[in-house]
Amino acid sequence: MADNVRARQVQHMRHSHLKSFAKKQCVDGVSIGSVHLSQPVLTASGTAGHCVELNRYFSMAEIGATVVKSLFATPWPGNPAPRLHPTPAGMINAVGLQGPGVPKWCETDLPELEKHGVTIVASIWGRTVEEYRQAAEMLAPRAHRIAALEVNLSCPNLEGRGGIIAHDAEMSANVIAACAVAGVPLWAKLSPNTDRLIAIAESVVEAGAASLTLTNTLLGMLLNTETAQPVLGNGGGGVSGRAMFPVALRAVFDVRKALPQIPIVGVGGIASGNDAIAMMQAGAHAVQVGTASFARPDAAMKILNEMHAWVRKQGVSRWSEITNAAHRS
Repeated sequence: MADNVRARQVQHMRHSHLKSFAKKQCVDGVSIGSVHLSQPVLTASGTAGHCVELNRYFSMAEIGATVVKSLFATPWPGNPAPRLHPTPAGMINAVGLQGPGVPKWCETDLPELEKHGVTIVASIWGRTVEEYRQAAEMLAPRAHRIAALEVNLSCPNLEGRGGIIAHDAEMSANVIAACAVAGVPLWAKLSPNTDRLIAIAESVVEAGAASLTLTNTLLGMLLNTETAQPVLGNGGGGVSGRAMFPVALRAVFDVRKALPQIPIVGVGGIASGNDAIAMMQAGAHAVQVGTASFARPDAAMKILNEMHAWVRKQGVSRWSEITNAAHRS
């Protein structure tokens, strides 16, 4: 009985989105450097799986792109359970980037995404420059099949003084330079957990990043007061969801002000069309929807529909009219 109800809910989601999609042709697409997307909304890495998991709720081909879960060069088991826990305004996770590895993803998931007409942004991670280079090199033969490569820099730095790669400007730049072997535009995904965000953004752009993805999650932790132990198996984790929105918005605004020419993809706490519009006004050319998809799997399409309703109401004809609006006097 419950399965039948769920099936009807899924069917209703897809039907309502199909009806609204016909109204979306009033606005052109967006360009993120050399990458042109039909719509300014993407799914965020780690929240839409490795393949077409969300396609049962809406047509993934109708949003701008899907950023797949970050891939290591080889299969990776991730962190011990528990991996997820709700917070008052979102969630905290320590999944640990579990994945099948680049070769297996290319063999099984990439063809399935293509079959459904999805615009694909791959994502990779590593702990050393060589690990990133290896993953990027494995994707190079499929460069013509992906729109861009997002480089997840919020990973442990095994070659420096510890910490996270995205907090080290030189290491981040070295990683981006090594990933050029992939032969596709590189999007550097940066961390909000540093006071050197602008300096790091400048370093990765100089190293060859075609765009910046701002931002990844906030570092956090929750304790079980009965055991006095962390609720996550790995201890700490990344905080995402509504609590992230002001942090991500400020990051986009500040980096846009410092680097007015570099394309930015804004991500963090976006849960409505109004949030997405604000992120673009702060300086983003496009946005990614992440944690909202856990509560509502069709969140990316819902938010895109709300954005189109906003531009129709405001008489906006191009997305570029919205980007950087907060910086215009």
